[in-house]
Amino acid sequence: MVNRIKVINDVGELVTMFHAADTDVKRKLLLDLSTGWVTMPQIDEKYGVEGKKSLHYLDKIRMIESQWITGNKGPEKAYHTYYTNVQINLIGSMADLSDIIYATTLNDEQLQEYEDKIKGMMTNGGVFVGDVADSLGISQTLLKGIVSRSSVLIIKGYRIEMENGA
Repeated sequence: MVNRIKVINDVGELVTMFHAADTDVKRKLLLDLSTGWVTMPQIDEKYGVEGKKSLHYLDKIRMIESQWITGNKGPEKAYHTYYTNVQINLIGSMADLSDIIYATTLNDEQLQEYEDKIKGMMTNGGVFVGDVADSLGISQTLLKGIVSRSSVLIIKGYRIEMENGA
């Protein structure tokens, strides 16, 4: 197996890392994925709907890779963590750190409120990060943290758009 290191250089990336294992199901799934290849039927059987959502989030943040394997019922797609290690190299202001901690600890209802507000601002498939931050009266760091937590929103360049399949 190839050893790959996920290098985190931006304080905003901490949100995705902390959120990758913020529930018991996510934590156990991440451990399973780090020790071997796991198929969707295995994930569905062991973790149910929450496992599928967790896998989708790990795919969104590019923490997993996939390959086709031969199973009992023919070819199946299997998943595994892309990285074997994480290295954190960052310097951030206390303001950025407080925004990241806040974004990481938002409960599901608070996150949903932000997602709804952002989706309401979208025209032509997206909205500019700066416009959303100004409209909501929050920092761009906090906004990026919120979008990183979201399973339906993604930042592409300077725009927030709907995640494919959402």
